[in-house]
Amino acid sequence: MAAALRRAVRAGVTTVRDVGAYGDVVLEARQAMRYGALTGPRLLACGRIVAATSPGGRFFAGMYAEADGPDAVRAAVRAQHRRGADFVKIMTTGARSVELEDPHPAQVVRAEVEAFVEEAHRLGLRTAAHCEGMPGTELAVECGVDTIEHGMFLHSRPDLLDAMAERGQVLVPTLEFLHKVAEDGEWTPELIEQGKANLDAAHRTLQAAVAAGVRIAMGADGPDVDRAAVELVRLVEHGMSPAAALAAATSGSAVALGLDGELGAVARGMRADLVVLDADVLAEPAALLNLDRVRLVLRGGHLVAGADLEADPVRR
Repeated sequence: MAAALRRAVRAGVTTVRDVGAYGDVVLEARQAMRYGALTGPRLLACGRIVAATSPGGRFFAGMYAEADGPDAVRAAVRAQHRRGADFVKIMTTGARSVELEDPHPAQVVRAEVEAFVEEAHRLGLRTAAHCEGMPGTELAVECGVDTIEHGMFLHSRPDLLDAMAERGQVLVPTLEFLHKVAEDGEWTPELIEQGKANLDAAHRTLQAAVAAGVRIAMGADGPDVDRAAVELVRLVEHGMSPAAALAAATSGSAVALGLDGELGAVARGMRADLVVLDADVLAEPAALLNLDRVRLVLRGGHLVAGADLEADPVRR
């Protein structure tokens, strides 16, 4: 974990939101950084993902807090708050990476999602929802979840996209993960075929969401935080302009985290998280993936990484 965090900040990632990990390792790493034992990005964690009793709870053992019924969901949210979560996440649908789960029916009922959002917001926590199939996605949007993760079938519901734009809800498309499922050949044949369909749906949803004015945030669905800029490149490949994709990686992501008053823009009063490149990222978005071209990384106005610091450590 410490090595991954160091690699992330070296790649120019100054803030990470973790939306699901095994056990409490992310919370422990966050605390270690607060004590100065580790160096890395600003780290926000959801603790355990709130989920119904499901095959995913067995497949992702140690990642879920299984809860059935509104009262149990409220208790699970409170437990993540007690654990130190910065925000909370719910599985409104199953995960397509779990062969025994069908993500198309909702995995929870409306009363459970309402209880989740109400309890989290009462405690001052933002909310995220894993959304694949439409019934669960519809519940997440209508119940006011702050960020919709995946949401690949939203193109079929322009009314929900309009509602998201009006309410300020954020879509996190996770395109790179969908590419991996469809193209890497490391999954079962059934999941690969479903992955191809999901990728096509996600492409259409991104274009429809941008047209509807939905806020997009750049987020992946895997542990390679030092390769986060791959997702920025994917956003461009799927139709966003480089400027819009860069906004998703900065201001859009700050909104998703609820930190848009502190991060995501170069302006007086912000925390001065800056990445200095020897490239025009609007012309070459992939330059962010070349560590030699990431010259300086500042977090909170302090030089923390970059090729120039490696060449002249005294500058630190």
